Amino acid sequence: MNFSSARQYFYQEIQQPDDRIDLAKAALYIAQEEYPALDPEEYLNALDTMAVELQERLPSSQYPLRVIQSINQYLYDDLGFAGNKTDYYDPRNSFLNDVIDRRLGIPITLALVYLEVSRRIDFPMVGVGMPGHFLIRPDISDMEIFVDAFDRGEVIFAQDCQERLSQMFQQPVELKPEFLATVSHRQLLARVLTNLKYIYLKKQKLEKTLAAVERILLLFPGVSLELRDRGLLYYQLGHYPQAADDLQTYLAKVPDAEDAAVILRLLDELGNSDQ
Repeated sequence: MNFSSARQYFYQEIQQPDDRIDLAKAALYIAQEEYPALDPEEYLNALDTMAVELQERLPSSQYPLRVIQSINQYLYDDLGFAGNKTDYYDPRNSFLNDVIDRRLGIPITLALVYLEVSRRIDFPMVGVGMPGHFLIRPDISDMEIFVDAFDRGEVIFAQDCQERLSQMFQQPVELKPEFLATVSHRQLLARVLTNLKYIYLKKQKLEKTLAAVERILLLFPGVSLELRDRGLLYYQLGHYPQAADDLQTYLAKVPDAEDAAVILRLLDELGNSDQ
């Protein structure tokens, strides 16, 4: 595994207890592998400045919906943040520095900006890992509202979430409680990296795909499917001993996997199968 300085900073950040991981720092360390000259402090200061400016615009009444309205006006009207609907799969949408510079992002990175600014004004919010479309919500008990950072901070309810899921999957979808569960900091970062993984895989940028998988495995060591995917990427990149190690580990963890026969054939090719 290539431990660049950015990777080392990322690794150090995620060694802390989950709720102490600084999401903005970790996300900037992800971006720093793409942009080695990136200075994370510049963008942390930008978030600090946003929070100071927003604080001056907050209503005297701290009722949550009023605060959300103020955040939305500041981020979307004053600063011009928007969902990138014309080029959704541009990798720049997944890098926090680019999102701050370009004012464009996808649901999870716009949510990250929203979460970080909200945290700085002492209005805690949490991520919600709805399939296909990341949301956030105020961290207030008995308040079941959600905010869509991709759609100018629109406030929605559980019924709206069900309708959006059905639209995305083009068929009726049952809204299961886990679809609206709060995500941990590690899960949020893994979702950012998973987006990058599939963007780069589609573009056949295998080294960058591998870098995304490696960092997912730093967050969640031993995840079977990520081990398999890392092994397959190693195989495609010609790193055969590492490929064999990962693929053997995958089969040991999931001996009845649906793709076990395919993996065994690859291991036979590599001449390292001990099955």
